[in-house]
Amino acid sequence: MDDWHDNWYVDDRCTNCDVARQFAPELISEVGGRSEVVRQPRDEGEARRLHAAVFACPTRSIRPASGRPDRAFDPFPMALDDGVLICGHNSQHTAGANSYLLPRPSGTAMMIDTPRWSRELAGRYAASGPVTDVLLTHRDHAAHGRRYADHFGARLWIHEGDLDAAPDADRVIRGLEPVEIGPGVTAHPLPGHTLGSVLYLADDRYCFSGDSIYWSRALGDLAVAESVTWHSIEELAASLARVVGRLRCEWILPGHGDRCHLDADEMSRRLRALAERTGLLRPRPIDFTAVRW
Repeated sequence: MDDWHDNWYVDDRCTNCDVARQFAPELISEVGGRSEVVRQPRDEGEARRLHAAVFACPTRSIRPASGRPDRAFDPFPMALDDGVLICGHNSQHTAGANSYLLPRPSGTAMMIDTPRWSRELAGRYAASGPVTDVLLTHRDHAAHGRRYADHFGARLWIHEGDLDAAPDADRVIRGLEPVEIGPGVTAHPLPGHTLGSVLYLADDRYCFSGDSIYWSRALGDLAVAESVTWHSIEELAASLARVVGRLRCEWILPGHGDRCHLDADEMSRRLRALAERTGLLRPRPIDFTAVRW
């Protein structure tokens, strides 16, 4: 990796989605309502984190002064630990949402939400085993669900509350009770961000939280995006109060906002505290600029 010495910058297509800052927070920061490269990488480790940001950015806004980034350094899909991968290649059609691959003991995998569509990327995501299910957390992330599911020959899942965003889904989650998706994987309906928002809990280890819960670097804690709640903040509070006692996990893996990995007992404590804080919130106008990443 010898191009990390180049003069990297963020071009004017940046939408301030926070994706790049999640992968390389020491190199890329929010400046004036958008991402900026605040210093160049100093070693190969930092260069690898920068390339993860480069190939996750939905607008492809992070560029070297000498031209295009070298695709040989694209790290995706990239392992977060030994049981889950992040897809990268976030899509503008899902507002830059993160998506994930969940390998299963059977040698198959599930995809949670979707990256940008390309046949070449789909081949990469299926390289370690057939993808049997594409799990949509809610309507905002449905853009490429059918295309990936058809390519993989997989089942597409969504909750009935957001079914109009994927009316040709193969499996529809109904009501508020948990639904088993497959061995070790359960859907927990969580209306609030949207009517049909869902958490997917895997192996009592991974919680794929969509846009309902994320880790805020600014707060140093779990958070809800109260200023970008399309359906009802009061219903989100009620949903969290109902569900947090059923959740045991070590990872929160959101669509928007940062990820976090904590001891399961500490995660449970923080989830309960988040439910209590959310119960104090009241409706406010939609304001993307007010999200505390």
